[in-house]
Amino acid sequence: MTQAEKSWTGSVQDGSEINIDRIFDKLTQAFNTSPFFQHAGMQMRVVDGQIEAYIDMQDFMIGNVAYQILHGGVAATILDSIGGITAMGELYKKATLDDIDDVGKKASRLATVDMRVDYLAPGRGQYFTARAETLRLGRKGCTMRMTLINDEAKPIATAIASYAY
Repeated sequence: MTQAEKSWTGSVQDGSEINIDRIFDKLTQAFNTSPFFQHAGMQMRVVDGQIEAYIDMQDFMIGNVAYQILHGGVAATILDSIGGITAMGELYKKATLDDIDDVGKKASRLATVDMRVDYLAPGRGQYFTARAETLRLGRKGCTMRMTLINDEAKPIATAIASYAY
């Protein structure tokens, strides 16, 4: 396997500059081909220049049968996933042509160290979306804040997570 084949994001530059739109496309493609994401119907997509997680409510995601609400583990998974992919995107945004290979290695090693989820409302809705923001981006790790909303834009859960790379 060549070095290019090992890189899960592939070529992310246009000549002499880094193409962040291409990076976001490749990151979302990589996540969307995950067997787990495909099984759950979870998608990463780029909306208004920001990566967003999307998932339709499905029967197998119901955690509370009496109230027909989203399982908390599904909410936590979406929040963790959007936090991680957004952190990867932030690493690439700060990259230069000289360190793009090192940034790619960091992004591919990114792992959740700690996460706290606060459930704000019952998980009711036809679909859910999540976004993340960077609280701190350091040399060896970062801290992200994520929010999950339903189809009525009602916040369902929020989380703060630390990731190492």
